[in-house]
Amino acid sequence: MPKSNNSRFLLIGGPCVLESRKTSLLIGRTLRDLCAELGWNYVFKASYDKANRTSITSPRGPGFSKGLKELAAIRRQLKVPILTDVHTAEEATQAGRVVDILQIPAFLCRQTDLLLAAAKTGRAVNVKKGQFLSPDAVPAIMEKLRRGGCQNSWITERGTTFGHGDLVVDMRSLVIMKHQDHRVIFDATHSVQKPSGGKVTLGDARFIPALARAAVAVGVDGLFIEVHPNPKKALSDKASMLPLNQAAPLFRKINRILHAIS
Repeated sequence: MPKSNNSRFLLIGGPCVLESRKTSLLIGRTLRDLCAELGWNYVFKASYDKANRTSITSPRGPGFSKGLKELAAIRRQLKVPILTDVHTAEEATQAGRVVDILQIPAFLCRQTDLLLAAAKTGRAVNVKKGQFLSPDAVPAIMEKLRRGGCQNSWITERGTTFGHGDLVVDMRSLVIMKHQDHRVIFDATHSVQKPSGGKVTLGDARFIPALARAAVAVGVDGLFIEVHPNPKKALSDKASMLPLNQAAPLFRKINRILHAIS
């Protein structure tokens, strides 16, 4: 993979879960080329298994073995770093041989064995901050990675539980975590979810652009955004994905914000 300049703004983007190769490459090439135009670093993300789906009948993805092979193929074709979620220490060890960045899901962000196993791979690690945690809990999480030998990590804000069916984004959280000397990513798509407790997780994608612009103005190091050419047909999180054709105008606006605050 080409070496990345860590001082550049970072986009982690892709579909929620692996779908067809055609869909993955369409998304990946579009975002890769857009980031090259803007001077950003780009990481393709997709999950091989959505292990925390609301319903037992919801599509989860191709699974661990098939999914890793698919991610490896996408990595070869796009020639960009690849990120995927891991759910157990064993998965982290094996996935670390294939992908460039291991992601710790929000509900597992305090699992010590998982964090240490991810750190031990020598890969970069992105931790999704749990919806149930304040930013004051983050240093202990990141210290586990440091003690495990991880030298390249991010913490990703994805909203905080508000009542029983909503998430809110407190921009102060981004400032606090930056002051803790972490590299901070803002997840603009999961932050607009409305966890329903029903058969599917709902969301309100119309707020993605506003939250993304606000987070960039606050000074985050990058964005995490799930995109799809046709969100209504996406296999996962269809209500909280950015349509692919909206990526270019949004990212160009964000780039102007970056230049304004630099």
